[in-house]
Amino acid sequence: MLDVFKDEAIVNKVGGRFKLSSLIQKRLVALNRGARPLVELNTKNPLEIVVAEILGDKIFLDTSGHVAIAGDGGPGEGRKRRDAGIDLDSLS
Repeated sequence: MLDVFKDEAIVNKVGGRFKLSSLIQKRLVALNRGARPLVELNTKNPLEIVVAEILGDKIFLDTSGHVAIAGDGGPGEGRKRRDAGIDLDSLS
């Protein structure tokens, strides 16, 4: 188990255990399907990559429950949804 899960900080950052679990699962599926990591780490462990993306404010769940990527930080650009995950409909 990763030490980050022993602390409640990551749970509070995402908004609860259910949201954290959902975000991790959806992002892991996206990475396994070929999505590029949004952080540079010296690991091949996709769970560590997802945790680093969450802690680095790179990904979040939007209001419809999809994985979204935070904006580039350019002028007037906030968070926006991109191809960071999959729709649940595509799993069936």
